[in-house]
Parts: sequence; structure tokens; C-alpha cells
Amino acid sequence: MNKNQNDQAFMAEALRLAAKGLYTTRTNPRVGCVIVKDGEIIGRGFHLSPGNPHAEVLALEDVKQNSKGSTIYVNLEPCSHHGKTPPCAEALAAAKVSRVVTAMTDPNPLVNGQGLKLLQSHGIKTETNVLKSEATELNKGFIKRMTNGRPYLTVKSAISLDGKTALQSGESKWISSNESRTDVQKLRARSCAIMTGIDTVVTDDPSLNVRLNEKDLGVEDHIEQPKRVILDTDLRISSSAKILNQTEDVIIYTCAAENKKATELKKHNVEIVITKKTNNHVDLNAVMNNLAKRDINEVLVEAGSTLIGSLLENKLVDEMIIYMAPHIMGDASFGLAKLDSIQAMQDRIELNICQTRNIGNDIKLQLKPQYLN
Repeated sequence: MNKNQNDQAFMAEALRLAAKGLYTTRTNPRVGCVIVKDGEIIGRGFHLSPGNPHAEVLALEDVKQNSKGSTIYVNLEPCSHHGKTPPCAEALAAAKVSRVVTAMTDPNPLVNGQGLKLLQSHGIKTETNVLKSEATELNKGFIKRMTNGRPYLTVKSAISLDGKTALQSGESKWISSNESRTDVQKLRARSCAIMTGIDTVVTDDPSLNVRLNEKDLGVEDHIEQPKRVILDTDLRISSSAKILNQTEDVIIYTCAAENKKATELKKHNVEIVITKKTNNHVDLNAVMNNLAKRDINEVLVEAGSTLIGSLLENKLVDEMIIYMAPHIMGDASFGLAKLDSIQAMQDRIELNICQTRNIGNDIKLQLKPQYLN
């Protein structure tokens, strides 16, 4: 293989390692690192969770020989600032490596090229943008929060062949197959938060937790449950709702003033956040901004047509994951998204199909709105 092919092969291994943190890094980016000397990998490492050592440090510790003159492959620019751990760029400089190859620069304003400059100041050669698109996909939530000040928002829904998500009675269990529902559990596990609306809480009484364990997900570290986020404009939620009667954190965004009900809810590990009202509902942009300030990278939305429609109309949806099941539910059933703003074909929301695959007896669609282009 030529140099470029070698770089891509070793970066692919760094990305494979980084993906080991898919369900555990939470607020931090997923990062993997390999150290190469004389064409052979001599050290590997990946970041597991906040507070634990970074990938570069673990890879250096994994080396059983002198790392001087080696090449480092890491999917994100080494950090240059003091946070919970010392700067990785300084550790690499101290190890006297000769070259550092990254998939992309770190969008964190505290880094953003400074790590590469620090390495260069020590005479270390640097290259970047190797397998950048793959690296971007792995850390899309972290990148979105750092560059746009809001989380990456994915809408998940199960629909029938005629595009329905629930019967007129509100019944929606179960549209999709067992295999699809297991796949949804993996989507939940990688998310920092799961968001829903009060109508879904009242109608379905969901728990919205991850029901797969560490063995199911192939990880050794403890799986932290994502935060549950409820949009409840008038604070209609019952204190007996399943989503409240668990140990994990719940955040309720509401426009209702502080009252006795809010005081009662706080006894259930609930945080009440009062926001302004826009179009008679909780202000969605304010919610996104607040979640970003909490270091939330990825939000999974499991909700009804009203909230999904509002998110699409406000251009807040980054991705849609749709499980299409091969059955018909009829005209009276509810559709995927309520979009009152669409009055003509020119108003429709265009989507790009990124991927399709069979899962169980369903078809899984990964789509991204064209307004992101």
C-alpha cells in the first residue's frame, strides 16, 4: 500500500476503537488512537467515558517499546487545554513522536487547531482530514453542539406502509417488529437525552429508558441512562407517570408558573425549567439552547405528530430514523407529522435518503432534511 492507503487503513482502526465509546462517552467526543512504528501498530487506546484518560494517553501507555519516532493516528485533533485531564498534545510531544495524523480538527473553541499548532511547535509533522466524513458521522452530536450551540436532533418513528403512526384511538403498540424495537434501544443507548411531548406521556405512559444491558451492547463500562426530556406547556403531567417513577433524571420544560404541582414533581427527581411560550407551546429553540448548555450532544425524539411537525417546521431536525412496517392502518389513523404550514407542493419538506436496510420484517430509513444543505 502507498502512504495514503496506509494512513486510511490505520485511521480506520482508530475509528473502530473510537466506536467502542459509542454508548459511554456521553458529553465527550468518541476518540480512538493507534500508534504505528515501522509499519506496525504498537499501541491502541480509546476514550471510554468523561473523567477517564483520553485515547492518546491510553495508547501511549499500551506501547511496550520506545514510541520515539512513531506516527499517531487519532480521529480527533489532540486537545491542547487543561480540562479534567492534561493536554494530549503535550503528552505526544513528550513522547517524541514524529508525525500525527488526524481525521479532523476539534471544533471545540478551546482547541480548534491549537493542538496541531502545539505539536508543530515541537517539530512534529501533522496531517488532517483523513477519513473526515466517517469521523464526522461518529461525533455528529459533539460537532453540532460545538459549531451551532445546540444538540444533534434525531426523530425516530415507526410507521405503517400508508404512513400512519397510531390508530384513531391513540393505540400505537406495536407497529414495528421486535428487531426494530431492539434497534431503537441502541439508538436510545447512544443518546444523551430522549425527548417527548406531554401528549405521548398521557396517551402511551412510556418509560423511555434503555432496556439493553452492557453485555447486549458489547461494552464493559456501566451504561448510563439518558436524561428524559418532556415538553409540557401547561404542566399536565401526572406524578404517577411511569417516566417519573424511575431513578434517572427527568427534565420538564414548561411555560406554567411555579406552583404546588411543580413542587410535588420535584420529589420525583424532576427538574422544572420554565421557558417562554411561542405559538402557544414551549419555545423549541430555547429548549435546544438549554440542552446544549447542559453538554447534551445527541437528542433522540420519540413523540407524536404535533411535536415532530413543530420540530420540522422550526428546522431543528437533523436526521430521521423511520421504521416502515408492511401493513395498512387506514385513513382515520394518525400520520407522522402535523404540518399546518404546508398548503402547496412547493411548501413540502424535502428529505434525502441516506441509507435503507431491512430489519426484521421492516424497512429502516435514515433520512436528512434538505434544509440542512
